[in-house]
Amino acid sequence: MTVTQLKPTLGTLHLWGLAVGLVISGEYFGWSYGWGTAGTLGFLVTTLMVAVMYTCFIFSFTELTTAIPNAGGPFAYSLRAFGVTGGMIAGLATLIEFVFAPPAIAMAIGAYLNVQYPSLDPRVAAIGAYIVFMTLNILGVSIAATFELVVTVLAVAELLVFMGVVAPGFSFSNFVLGGWAGSDTFSLPAISGIFAAIPFAIWFFLAIEGAAMAAEEAKDPKRTIPRAYVAGILTLVVLAIGVMIFAGGVGDWRALSNINDPLPQAMKAVVGNNSNWMHMLVWIGLFGLVASFHGIILGYSRQFFALARAGFLPPSLAKLSRFQTPHRAILAGGVVGILAILSDGLVNLQGMTLTAAMITMSVFGAIVMYIVSMLSLFKLRRSEPNLERSFRAPGYPIVPGIALVLAVVCLVAMVWFNLVICGIFLCLMAAGALFCKVVRSRGAVVAVAS
Repeated sequence: MTVTQLKPTLGTLHLWGLAVGLVISGEYFGWSYGWGTAGTLGFLVTTLMVAVMYTCFIFSFTELTTAIPNAGGPFAYSLRAFGVTGGMIAGLATLIEFVFAPPAIAMAIGAYLNVQYPSLDPRVAAIGAYIVFMTLNILGVSIAATFELVVTVLAVAELLVFMGVVAPGFSFSNFVLGGWAGSDTFSLPAISGIFAAIPFAIWFFLAIEGAAMAAEEAKDPKRTIPRAYVAGILTLVVLAIGVMIFAGGVGDWRALSNINDPLPQAMKAVVGNNSNWMHMLVWIGLFGLVASFHGIILGYSRQFFALARAGFLPPSLAKLSRFQTPHRAILAGGVVGILAILSDGLVNLQGMTLTAAMITMSVFGAIVMYIVSMLSLFKLRRSEPNLERSFRAPGYPIVPGIALVLAVVCLVAMVWFNLVICGIFLCLMAAGALFCKVVRSRGAVVAVAS
C-alpha cells in the first residue's frame, strides 16, 4: 500500500487558531461541574494548579513537536523514545482523549441550541453537528483550518464580551459564599474536593496538544508551532480564569454547577431572559463549541491516520481522499462519538451525566499521554542528544519535571475518585493494545518520519 504524506499548508495564525480552538469549548461548559465538586474557591485552587501543569507541559511538549513534526504527535515521540510499547500506549491514550471529547462537546452544542429551541432534542442536534463537521474536515485541511481560525476569533471575542456584560453584576461575596466544597471554611472535604475536581479543571485546557497532530501540515513547523503554542496557552489561561471568576460572582453559583450551558445562565441572571445580549451569547457562544468540536475531529483523524500508517491500525484508515484528507479516519471517530451520544440516558457511570463521564474518560487519556510524552522528552535528551531541536524546553529539566510530577498527581487523584471510569479506560487500553497487536502481526510497520 502506498501512503501519501499530508500536505503542508498551515501558518502560525492557523496553528494558533487550531491550538486555541481545540480547547476553547472548555471555557463555555464542562468546567462548572468542578464547582459542584470543589466549590468556587476550591476549584480556583485546582484550576491554578492545572494551569501551571499545562504551561510547563506546553513549553516542554513544543520541543518534541518541532523536533519530530509528525501527524501522530505523542504517538510518534513515544514510538521513537520507547519503541512499540511506548508508542502504542501514547497512541491509544491520545485516541481515547480525542474520540471521547467530541461527544461531550456535541451534547453541549445541543444544550445551547435547546436554549433557543426548547423542542429540539439535544441528541439530534449533536448528531447533526457530527455530520456537518466531519464533512467539512473531509473537504480539505486548508478550508477546515481557515474555518477554525474564524470561529476561534469569534469565540474569544464572545468570552471577552461575556465578561464585560456580567461585570456590573459581579459580587465577590457571591463568588466566595460556600466556596470550599459548599462550606465557608477550608477543611478536609475542601481538600478532597480540590483533587476530585481535577478532570474539570483539565477540561479548561484539554486538547491544546492536538495542534501537534497538524505538524506535518504546518509550513516551517520549527518556527510556526512554538509561536502558536506559546500564544495559545497564554490566551487560554487568561480566558479560563476570567470566565470562571466572573460567572461565579453574578449570583448563586450552585445553580450553574452540573449544567451544560453555564454562561447563558450566568448572563441571564444579569440581563434577563429576553435581552439581546442573552441571544447573542447563545448564538455566538456556539462558535466556541464548534471551534473545539471541529478542531478535535481534525485531531482524532490524524491520530487514526498516523497509527494506521505505522501499521498499528488497519491500513484502510491511512487512505487519503481526493481532498488529501484521511476521510476514513474522520468517519471512524464519528461512529464512536455518535454511538456515545445515543447511549445518553441508557448508561449511568458513578451517577455522572453523559457529558461529565465523557469529559472524565477523555481526561484519563490526556493525562496518560502527558506522562508518556514528558518521559519521552527526558529519554530522547539522553538517547538522541544530537537530534535537531530548534526549540528547547526552557528550564530543563525543572520545567518538564514540574509538568511530569503534576500530571502524575492528577492521574493518582483521578483514579482515586473515578474507579469505575478508570476501569473502563483500562479495558479500552487493553482491548486497543490487543487489536494493535493483531494488526501488526499481519503486516509490516512503516517507519515513523523523523
